[in-house]
Amino acid sequence: MTQAIRIDLFTDIVCPWCLIGTARLDQALALLDDAVKVEIFHHPFLLDPSTPEAGQNTKERLEAKYGGDIGAMQGRVEAAARDAGVPLDLSVQPMSYPTVKPHTLIRSAAPEQQYALAKAFAAAYFLEGRDITDNALLADIAAAHGFDREAALALITDQAELDTTKAMAVSASQQGINGVPFFIFNNQFAISGGQPPEVFARAFRVALGQEALN
Repeated sequence: MTQAIRIDLFTDIVCPWCLIGTARLDQALALLDDAVKVEIFHHPFLLDPSTPEAGQNTKERLEAKYGGDIGAMQGRVEAAARDAGVPLDLSVQPMSYPTVKPHTLIRSAAPEQQYALAKAFAAAYFLEGRDITDNALLADIAAAHGFDREAALALITDQAELDTTKAMAVSASQQGINGVPFFIFNNQFAISGGQPPEVFARAFRVALGQEALN
């Protein structure tokens, strides 16, 4: 008998903990019984809606926001990523970019393509050091994940579509989602952060009714 789990996932492309969290989710998914069908629906979240279109140096932004030893903070993130199997080197991508355009493509993708598309954008940004405001790059990645390339270009140059994405991100914040990654299981319970695979495995058991939430 096929069983189903729905995951509503809030992430941002420029969030390293989202990269880590999805890698750990993938580790847990790989251990699920083949009879379990998991559907992942992506929702936009903007870590910093004020990021300029030309981008901003990430370390400078973090120093202005938090102060302290940003290098040590980034080192801990890289170590966590390696533990999750992600070869993250934050020096590859020194810039933060606005993410409304890639989020617009993700939310407009077919549901079965959203998760892979979001991970492709994150990989291009973090692992390849690409500028994810570049329309041609975004259209190329979208075309590899089910989009017509011209349709993708039309979406990310349509101000009404971009405004809808921004409104959805604002709505997420108004619902109390103030940090990502954020995972909602079967519209019943949520977990946040780059949790270890065993936390996701337990969430699957709860979602399938195999274990009590409390």
